[in-house]
Amino acid sequence: MSTAPVARTDHAGDPTGVLSRGRDLHLNHYGAARLPFACVGGRGLELDMVDLSPAGRGRRLRLLDASGGYASATLGGDHPVIRAALTRSTAVGNVTDELGSWERAELLDRLFGPGGLWTDHFPTGRYHVSGRNSGSEGNELALRLVLESRFDGRRLRHRPGKVRRDTILAFQGAWHGWTGGLVQLLNRRYYRAGLPAPDTAGPYGVRVAHIPFGDPEALAEYFAASADRLLAVVVEPIQGDAGIVLPPPGYLRELARRCAEEDVLLVADEVLTFAKTGDWFAMRDADGPVPTDITVIGKFLGMGAVSTSMVIARKGLAVRSSGAVTTSDLRPLNCAVIRDGIEHIGTEGLLRRSAEVGVHLAEHLDATLVGRHPDVFTEVRGTGAMLGVELTATAADRIGELRRALIEAGVYAEFMAGAGKRSGGRRYVHPTLRIVLPLIATTTQADEIADRVAAGARALR
Repeated sequence: MSTAPVARTDHAGDPTGVLSRGRDLHLNHYGAARLPFACVGGRGLELDMVDLSPAGRGRRLRLLDASGGYASATLGGDHPVIRAALTRSTAVGNVTDELGSWERAELLDRLFGPGGLWTDHFPTGRYHVSGRNSGSEGNELALRLVLESRFDGRRLRHRPGKVRRDTILAFQGAWHGWTGGLVQLLNRRYYRAGLPAPDTAGPYGVRVAHIPFGDPEALAEYFAASADRLLAVVVEPIQGDAGIVLPPPGYLRELARRCAEEDVLLVADEVLTFAKTGDWFAMRDADGPVPTDITVIGKFLGMGAVSTSMVIARKGLAVRSSGAVTTSDLRPLNCAVIRDGIEHIGTEGLLRRSAEVGVHLAEHLDATLVGRHPDVFTEVRGTGAMLGVELTATAADRIGELRRALIEAGVYAEFMAGAGKRSGGRRYVHPTLRIVLPLIATTTQADEIADRVAAGARALR
């Protein structure tokens, strides 16, 4: 790990002045003091960081990125394929969805046209697609499609048989985004208190119910009691913010079966899971793809270069005329980056390789962290390129210290909130260290990340 002084200087000659002032000018979303470090470069899994603390001001650190760029750096930093795609895409035009685009057409045909890459999940001719700026915006559009499905836009009234369909089912511990329309899907009062509540009593009011995730009995009980009121179910195939929580085998397929039988829309939030489980989509099991009505993907979709998402919906689902127009709907530049990145992932077999690296890393984390530091870590969960290591109750109270210790040990990582207290006597899920590796990560890098996390855990004592 290098400690060479920072080469950059600001106009006043202070090498860290711009970084410090920029940090202070940036809205702090976290409610606590920021970590005193700033990134000034990166390539692959390496991040070039600068210490901004008074004691270490100007110190240079080189970290391994275990966060995957907040789970979005598909191919790591400064990948030549993505760099070339960005250069090429400056000349592909700037049209919106009002006009056709060669880049958009090529991307969609490659993915969803005859023999397309994703037609096992989304058969050709049955789905259409829209793009958005972020996962939250994608989930907002999915929610809008759900609500529009019960409304006759021409006659301005409920569709026949939809008057009583006023409930959306979500899951305890879920995260679908922070926007005003989505916080109602979260069962965490903290995110909803003080904000306008949805109208549940009006003619088009919506109620949201929450049940434990991955519990077949709770699912069966809810459908038996309330299926006649259900409009849609929104589910993460693997819960992310809840602590990388996987459902039991067969759970997602049973959920899809119940939704189909009861004429309930199934929305899969794959913003986080896209391309991280050894396959393109996590809505699948040993029998193949699990059918959905709407799927939202993001994060890895933008290849770490553009912020984007994609909403894939059955063709019968739409919005009223001009009711969902957006500047960001599959702009040609985004499509160029997505297409070149996906082609590279397929050509190099990176999904399969990342799954193999993930199996290796999970074993190493279990032995190195849970086995040797049971005072800090309790359990490893996850699959493929997305793993979580749950903290103990004691360590959960010291996340700030632990994050700083990890950086000093040479690794940057993030922590998910955990599902917290759940109903029915189910165990409390504490905050969880999330490790998301770019698909280019090697087993050697995975081992080094595990070892550096262990070194950070030792320093916490």
